[in-house]
Amino acid sequence: MTRSVYVTGIDRGDGRQVVELGVMELLTRHVDRVGIFRPLLHDGPDRLFDLLRSRYRLSQTPEAASGMTYAEATALQAEQGTDELVSRLVERFLAVGREYEYVLVLGTDYGATNLPDELALNARLANEFGAFVVPVVGGQDQNAETVRSEARNAYRAYEALGCDVVAVVVNRVAPGDRDAVVERLAARLPVPCYALPEDGSLSAPTVAQIVQALGAEVLLGDAAGLARDIRDFVFGGAMLPTFLKALTDGCMVVTPGDRADLIVGALAAHSAGAPPIAGVVLTLDERPGPDILALASRLAPGTPVVSVPGGSFPTAEQLFSIEGKLDAASPRKAETALGLFERHVDTAELTRRISVARSGRVTPMMFEHELIERSRAGRRRVVLPEGTEERVLRAADVLLRRDVCDLTLLGEESAIRKRAAELSIDLGDADLIDPHTSPLRERFAEQYARLRAHKGVSYELAYDVVSDVSYFGTLMVQEGMADGMVSGAVHSTAATIRPAFEIIKTRPGAQIVSSVFFMCLADRVLVYGDCAVNPDPDAEQLADIAIQSAATAARFGVEPRIAMLSYSTGTSGSGADVDKVRKATELVRELRPDLLVEGPIQYDAAVDAAVARTKLPESKVAGRATVLIFPDLNTGNNTYKAVQRSAGAVAVGPVLQGLRKPVNDLSRGALVQDIVNTVAITAVQAQGEQP
Repeated sequence: MTRSVYVTGIDRGDGRQVVELGVMELLTRHVDRVGIFRPLLHDGPDRLFDLLRSRYRLSQTPEAASGMTYAEATALQAEQGTDELVSRLVERFLAVGREYEYVLVLGTDYGATNLPDELALNARLANEFGAFVVPVVGGQDQNAETVRSEARNAYRAYEALGCDVVAVVVNRVAPGDRDAVVERLAARLPVPCYALPEDGSLSAPTVAQIVQALGAEVLLGDAAGLARDIRDFVFGGAMLPTFLKALTDGCMVVTPGDRADLIVGALAAHSAGAPPIAGVVLTLDERPGPDILALASRLAPGTPVVSVPGGSFPTAEQLFSIEGKLDAASPRKAETALGLFERHVDTAELTRRISVARSGRVTPMMFEHELIERSRAGRRRVVLPEGTEERVLRAADVLLRRDVCDLTLLGEESAIRKRAAELSIDLGDADLIDPHTSPLRERFAEQYARLRAHKGVSYELAYDVVSDVSYFGTLMVQEGMADGMVSGAVHSTAATIRPAFEIIKTRPGAQIVSSVFFMCLADRVLVYGDCAVNPDPDAEQLADIAIQSAATAARFGVEPRIAMLSYSTGTSGSGADVDKVRKATELVRELRPDLLVEGPIQYDAAVDAAVARTKLPESKVAGRATVLIFPDLNTGNNTYKAVQRSAGAVAVGPVLQGLRKPVNDLSRGALVQDIVNTVAITAVQAQGEQP
């Protein structure tokens, strides 16, 4: 039978979606094909399923992932009994199970379902599915003793009904009570009990959710502004000086639409970063004139200003009843939820208890998960020189929410904080350093002048050079103040790696610095080298690139099988270009006889088993290559971009190899996820672990 885990509850309001998301994250780290099954659902969109499908790139449709609606279940149970209801739901589950290696089952939500004894129904379904059970208990507004009793009762209820309970999760516990809850339950339950503290940002609605709930008209604001969390509401009625004192970080200002002074004042305060607001709701169906709206858009670009027809009091009643939800439109909440889950749940223990065996191959999603997991496990500090760039700030937001690594951002501190406020990003514990004003500037200038004295660099010149963010960040790495650096979102490759060549230099045993891209295709991860640094390596350098690339591949879980690429396969061609590749292949075999390597070989023979059977039937690499080494930069760079665009591959890199300490470059077209992945790779490189 298909393996499955059933996440269920005992009542409403337990915030179970955090646990369901966390368990899905665990499953997709280890299993190639994970399916979702929700036995019963309400009419209308399934927000959590939409989030899971989007985040984990599921091919499942909502129809294929569900049993029936609550209304259908109630009618069926009333007419034909519980046995018939369960029988039909088991049929639907088995249909899902035939398509997937592991299934995450989302239990009922106890929300106006009209089903008698809903807990017993969940227990019976879990037993019929053969699923492991993880009950979730809500701890909001309860003391530690009450939470302990609820968790123990939940375990006993499911265990008494024959369920294989593998862990209990208590969610939304008062932060101050968490440790006491864990301690008390550890002595009372025979299975692990994890306690997740309440996080106000998860229950905070976004501006977009407010707009939808109120049917508001958006007058100003962009997608980023609408995604902001609302942490508080401030109702405008006082005069401007008093009103400004009432503003709080992340508040939503609610004011009559004819109070232009409060509108402009709130947006001006946001622009100054004191404090950053979420947006403005205008009541009474009043709208400012075009001049005021134009001024508002210039004061705080992207900040939402929305209009509702009702007055402040009825609007307030609606606002206070809206709670934030995890859905596909709020990816930042998902990152927060995962960070919370991973900090407070022993994921290795839970993975073992739900019997998740790692798949035999590395899929792109597994690769990305592995990066995050390994980066978090051996925490390092990464410096990001482009501290005011939006994509870098958004990536920092994800990295901090997921607790992936420590960060230092470079740039003028006030400019970084203002830009972060505009994007509604909390930089938390990240360090912010301005190279121009930092007391480290003098020390770094002395260090750089010593390193480059043979090039005639004086202290005065060095003092100017090290104020450049790339040089400053590289010197932080060199001096051990950061473990690695990632740059290039707005800087050229040369601007990023030249300081590394001058300051960090190559590690012992490496002839040159080279690069690889991790090419995440639909069904596998390949390593391409060198596509970014060396224009025309000779045979010795090409062999060095191959050996370094194999080591990089192995470090990140890709079994290295090296293809030395050329326009000719085997002995079918000749010429200087083919001879270079042939010689490089021989050098790799001589230097590293333990590595599987083939060359010269054409790309199709390297990756396509059918072609390989024709051209090199005896090769252990042909048709199965994972590390593809290009003969020159022109070929490599164009090939990676062609595959990226035409095959929809995710290209992570370039990842530099051969330096004493990790510095990595970004494409100037890098997406936020690209930056997140590259930072995680850099942190893992800095750990110095052997594969």
